[in-house]
Amino acid sequence: MNQVTIRVPATTANLGPGFDAFGCALSLYTDVTFTRTLNVDSVGSFRITGCDEAYQGPDNLAYEAFCAVCDSLSEPIGDLHIHIDAHIPICRGLGSSAALLVAGAMGANELLGRRLSTQGLLNITNAMEGHPDNLAPAFFGGLTASMVDGGLPMTVSFPLHSGWQFLAMVPDFDLPTAKARAVLPKDVSRADAIYNISHGAMVLKALELGSEKLLRNAMRDKLHQDYRKDLIQDYEPIEALIRTMGAAFCLSGAGPTLLCLTMDPTLKDRLAEKLPQVTTANWEIYPLHVEFQGAKIIASE
Repeated sequence: MNQVTIRVPATTANLGPGFDAFGCALSLYTDVTFTRTLNVDSVGSFRITGCDEAYQGPDNLAYEAFCAVCDSLSEPIGDLHIHIDAHIPICRGLGSSAALLVAGAMGANELLGRRLSTQGLLNITNAMEGHPDNLAPAFFGGLTASMVDGGLPMTVSFPLHSGWQFLAMVPDFDLPTAKARAVLPKDVSRADAIYNISHGAMVLKALELGSEKLLRNAMRDKLHQDYRKDLIQDYEPIEALIRTMGAAFCLSGAGPTLLCLTMDPTLKDRLAEKLPQVTTANWEIYPLHVEFQGAKIIASE
């Protein structure tokens, strides 16, 4: 095998109080094709196509992850062509960076004979990303909670009620994760820590039961959303609108995408009608469902 295409789902992290721990894979995808050739006359070259020129250098995350796996297996990178077909919006809080890391690691592992387990790939990519909240659901699919113990990520999966619909409201402006993290306090009070622990437990149970009422209350948090909302145009009026419509609301990852969870199949149309009344920004509503499989091979040769 010298070519493989990896499909990785979008992910939403945190789900309100589960800061840097909870994540869920969603039905929006990035496909990345890796073509590797070993040539004794070449010192190894690479090219990246399908994305903006700014992302075609050696700091491309798919390339970095591919190289990291090759290094871990003491294998040459070879001549490498990476083609990216991305449908996950960049810098919007839907796991676009994690998708590239997962694709790069999984692509290299497949081309090198599948010698590492998924957990091994998660270990490598988590060392690069710094937190597993997006990486874990991108690899494993579904709803996950993760922690890092002794420098290594550990992940468990949780059940979800089949009736949930995720409405991702994606604006026409981005929010780099570094900027969103910069506004967070270095220390939190004991009361705020207790608040998030209790609410996080309720989020997992509400998602299992399909309880919108419980989820509406449980998705509030004290660690990140209140600090980040000032970075996102019309955050508060949009949150108020969604809550009056009976749905649960949270920031998707670091934002600026806002996430609405509902059991009501009519909510998307009602939200699309009312959203322009509370914001002047251009928000695109993506109706999504949970992706339970996670990253997978869709072509190889």
